[in-house]
Order: sequence, then structure tokens, then C-alpha cells
Amino acid sequence: MTCGLILAAGESRRMGSPKALLEFQGETFLDRLIGLFSPRCSPVIAVVGAQRETVRAGLRRSAEALLVENPDFRLGQLTSMQCGLRAVPPDAEGVLFTLVDHPAVARATIAALLETPLDSSAPAPLRIPRFAGRRGHPIWISRSLIPEFLALPAGSSAREVVTRHASEIAYLDVDDPGILADVDDPQAYQRLITEPRPSGSGSLP
Repeated sequence: MTCGLILAAGESRRMGSPKALLEFQGETFLDRLIGLFSPRCSPVIAVVGAQRETVRAGLRRSAEALLVENPDFRLGQLTSMQCGLRAVPPDAEGVLFTLVDHPAVARATIAALLETPLDSSAPAPLRIPRFAGRRGHPIWISRSLIPEFLALPAGSSAREVVTRHASEIAYLDVDDPGILADVDDPQAYQRLITEPRPSGSGSLP
């Protein structure tokens, strides 16, 4: 079983409004990601923090997700990740992790990340998608790495654990530019909603 983890606790300062509630293809970012994750992940954990009541009120797929509140969201993204990882059930084999500002990932990419690795005797602890040689989200994290993420001290970055296991990463080359669509500011959001996506993006209906 894989658990889904979506971080939606940030203050969205550069955007000026909660990124979780921005719309893409008829749904909010958070609703869309929950909808993409829920058919294959159980549970789907969404970590909220800043403007949490506004985000909760705007969520249409609340029945498909477990909302976890991070009271320390101002201390950085790592605290939200750790908050979500503490809610991962003990029988979960791994976690499919993403940030709420990556709403354009294709269903085919999620399916590829969750497929059983060919070498099941020694599966990679991290699976990361790549498009045109660039890494993106979401990423699959083995349960074996959760203690390492939880042990990181305040002020650290989750990237430290990823770097520590760089030689063990399984990269999946996907035809999906959506893994790179990081929407941090109004300009990036306008590009997301106005620029056509390539027909070979790997999207499924």
C-alpha cells in the first residue's frame, strides 16, 4: 500500500492567495491532486497550515483525504513534511509525495511511479520522474526512509536525505512536462493556464 502526501501548508506569499485553491482544468490545485492520488493511494494526507480554514472551506474532495494541520508551518516546508509523515499508517510500504503547487502531473506518471520495480529483491528507496533530463514531482519514498526524514533537525531540507541516497535513486523518464510545473508566483500560474500542453504529455482522461 502506498500513502499519498500533499503539502499545502505554505503561506503563498509570492502568489498572494492560497495556492491550494488556485484553479487548473476545472478544479483547485489541492482537489485535483487528491483526485489524482486517491485511486491509487490510501490514505491521501493533505497537510494544511496557513489560511487552513479558507483552504478547508474551498476543498470539494474532503471525503477523499485526511487533512492534517501543521501548527509549525512558519518554520518551513520540512515541518509540514514531517507532520504528514507522522500520520502515515504503519502498513504503508511507501509514500507518494508532492507539493500542492505541482498540479499538472499526468495520471500515467503516477501509475508509472507506483508500478512494482523490476528488481523486486532490492527495490530503490526513491523513485523520481524526469522529463527532458530534469527531475520533478511527485516522488515515491520508501517507508525505510521515513525515520531519516523525521530525524532531520529544524532548518534542514528534505533534500539532505535525497542526496544521501543519490546512488540508490530509480529515475523514471516520462513524457510529462507537468512534473516540472512549479507554480510559485502569478507569472508561473499564468503560464500554466495559458500555455498549451504538448500532446505527448502522457495525460489520461
